[in-house]
Amino acid sequence: MNVQASAALHRPDPTRSEQALTAIKQTSKETLRELRATLGVLRQEGAAGVVAAPGLTRLRELVTTAGRAELEIRAELAETRSLPPEVDLAVYRIVQEALTNVARHAGATAAVVRVRPDQDDVLVEVEDDGTGQPGAPGSGIIGMRERARALGGSLTTGPQPGGGFRVSARLPLRPEPTPAGEQP
Repeated sequence: MNVQASAALHRPDPTRSEQALTAIKQTSKETLRELRATLGVLRQEGAAGVVAAPGLTRLRELVTTAGRAELEIRAELAETRSLPPEVDLAVYRIVQEALTNVARHAGATAAVVRVRPDQDDVLVEVEDDGTGQPGAPGSGIIGMRERARALGGSLTTGPQPGGGFRVSARLPLRPEPTPAGEQP
């Protein structure tokens, strides 16, 4: 990238500069994707060595652990093709944070987690029947939204018409990182 940027700066040729910027964009996109995957693995490193990052294979375990006597959580996981590691981790972390919010703030008795493919995306939904009132987004919702945007996806949250709260994420199966400062 450094060589491409230097060439673009030293050649006033607009066509070559555009080619160099295109190459820089593509290379940085791939590098960011690989870096996120590497960081995900490194963050999971424990005393016993590297542990695989959590993902869909551990989602039912997460749902079981998050449920308690006064909160029933149901998982509806559609057959989904193998996800890229960064998307797999994002699905897990979004569900984890959404269920944490249900347990802490919703006053819910039931919640449902849905994960299903939708063309070139994976959809993640967590709905509850709680009575918690939405306030200013906390760091949990902000973190979920940033995680989705970092992969080129989106996240919406809000109360449901019949009561309860809903978290809905759409993540591309071929993630494209969004450069800092850009809105997807």
